[in-house]
Amino acid sequence: MSGQRKSLLSGGIAKQALKDSLMKLNPAVMMKNPVMFVVEVGTFVVLLMVLFPSYFHTGERIGFNLTVFLILLFTVLFANFAEALAEGRGKAQADTLKKSKKEMTANKIVGGEVKVVSSAELRKGDVVIVSQGEMIPGDGEVVEGLASVDESAITGESAPVIKEAGGDFSSVTGGTRVVSDQINVMINSDPGESFLDRMISLVEGAARQKTPNEIALNTLLTTLTLIFLIVVVTLAPIAKHFGISLDIPVLISLLVCLIPTTIGGLLSAIGIAGMDRVTQFNVLAMSGKAVEASGDINTIILDKTGTITFGNRMASQFIPVGGADYTETSYWAAVSSVKDETPEGRSVLELVKKQSMEVHPGAAAAGEFIEFRAETRMSGIDLADGRHVRKGAVDAVKRWVLAQGGSIPADLDVESDKIASEGGTPLAIAVDNRIYGLIHLKDTVKPGMKERFDQLRQMGIKTIMCTGDNPLTAATIAREAGVDDFIAESKPEDKIAVIRREQAEGKLVAMTGDGTNDAPALAQADVGLAMNSGTAAAKEAANMVDLDSDPTKIIEVVAIGKQLLMTRGALTTFSIANDVAKYFAIIPAMFMAAIPEMNVLNVMNLGSPLSAILSALIFNAVIIPLLIPLAMKGVAYKPISSSRLLSRNLLIFGLGGVIAPFIGIKLIDLAVHLWI
Repeated sequence: MSGQRKSLLSGGIAKQALKDSLMKLNPAVMMKNPVMFVVEVGTFVVLLMVLFPSYFHTGERIGFNLTVFLILLFTVLFANFAEALAEGRGKAQADTLKKSKKEMTANKIVGGEVKVVSSAELRKGDVVIVSQGEMIPGDGEVVEGLASVDESAITGESAPVIKEAGGDFSSVTGGTRVVSDQINVMINSDPGESFLDRMISLVEGAARQKTPNEIALNTLLTTLTLIFLIVVVTLAPIAKHFGISLDIPVLISLLVCLIPTTIGGLLSAIGIAGMDRVTQFNVLAMSGKAVEASGDINTIILDKTGTITFGNRMASQFIPVGGADYTETSYWAAVSSVKDETPEGRSVLELVKKQSMEVHPGAAAAGEFIEFRAETRMSGIDLADGRHVRKGAVDAVKRWVLAQGGSIPADLDVESDKIASEGGTPLAIAVDNRIYGLIHLKDTVKPGMKERFDQLRQMGIKTIMCTGDNPLTAATIAREAGVDDFIAESKPEDKIAVIRREQAEGKLVAMTGDGTNDAPALAQADVGLAMNSGTAAAKEAANMVDLDSDPTKIIEVVAIGKQLLMTRGALTTFSIANDVAKYFAIIPAMFMAAIPEMNVLNVMNLGSPLSAILSALIFNAVIIPLLIPLAMKGVAYKPISSSRLLSRNLLIFGLGGVIAPFIGIKLIDLAVHLWI
């Protein structure tokens, strides 16, 4: 899905959003948004007054009433359009996923024989055979075999992944394709319950639930609406006392201008867009609550291997032994790795290149590569000139050299034990009957991790690294990575314990994981991010799934969650500030004729009460579509302290929310006053 982002107003999405805007006028739908429901009711009342002017005795005001009706209608439609546009982007992404749900057949094993059936007939517990070039017909676990699987239909990534029986990489997803070998898969979901089905449903927003903060804000907006409704109703007799006649369209216009219609119209769109932004990062959130909770995270629990470090042992140093010099050791290390395509082998050549050493193992190109085998625990190359080069476990290389009639350098064990004590892995390098030195392999911290943890620290987020390494190695990695704390020799129960400890202190905790042993901790965490390459148990326990299986994605998820909260807070501030400005625009203009003392509050110097009302109403309608791009994209987030963030939002959106209506309403009034 990465690379398939839709333009905010691309033709298909915008056209469908316009249709959905009309469909959402259904009162049963509008009632879910109390603020906009009040606007819709007011719109309907004004429409009746336009259609039946004699019944309401408003024949002389039909032009004004029609104008008010059209402005109110557009206000409701713009609010519906914002929500429909946010939903439409998710539905457009879901269309891509639906292509993976073509009717597929499955080679089901029945009584020892293979029977071809429709994938729709598969049930939990069925076992199917999937061969090269075939689609995996449903979610399941590999129970036999090993194969390379193309998951691009789900993740958007072209690189295939290895799936094998047992371990943490046995989970497969329906709709993906086997590109090599053959596997037996046990189906673990019934039709309609697969991971792909849930993805489509969630991406389309059908299962999006309002978060606690969103519900609280909705309650606040509803309360404000009721308060202003009471104010406007009581305003009519007060105005009559001063000899001012306020008919129903004017009162409805006043109510719509004063209630928080801006944030009321954009609130749902902000929440949906937040889930959409997470989806664009190839992360599937099981609910809006999970996205919002990530914005309030105080602590992140991170596995070392694959998250903070590459997870592959990489060459970090060459150590000569037995009187050999550094150049000889590095040369033979490079020769032994020329045809070694493992991560360790490639890292040896990278280290030689990084050190700018003049090592040219070109003669090895004509040699015969000896692959690593579990029995020998060595790999290497037999050169054309008859020499034999080996690289492997120290004890295995020692036995091989002794078998060639060679001797063991006195400092070999000392240097290899030193590497092991630091948490590294020593590989010995030998040519025929002589050992030249050691390669120090260690799990390397990913580039940029220290800077990313610094950013989290600026956000006020504590990072804790969990690793099975000994305390010495764990401390070294923690120091290099820049995490705040670490747990060495970590077991699954240790992760749960640290999560509960942090939660007991009132903190929200996030965690990443991919194995069955991570499932309890993922379930315990407030935000659990499971890897799509992981086990079904991990994905079921988590409330987010990373389709790219990149454990560091949790950092982006936290930033998106904070951006969601910031966007909602910023637009709420802007909306309430707007209402304050509109209050000063309308009320003085309405009452200054009867109460001259109020003229001092008419700072906008608006033309007339009617032009003031229409200008405020037009501005109220126009501001919603102008803010839709900001609601969709989100307010730009920077990792700064909460106090600075609050000051920044109050300055930009609070002060801006007061100034914008004064300017906008005045400009609109200049045009409206000439028209009426």
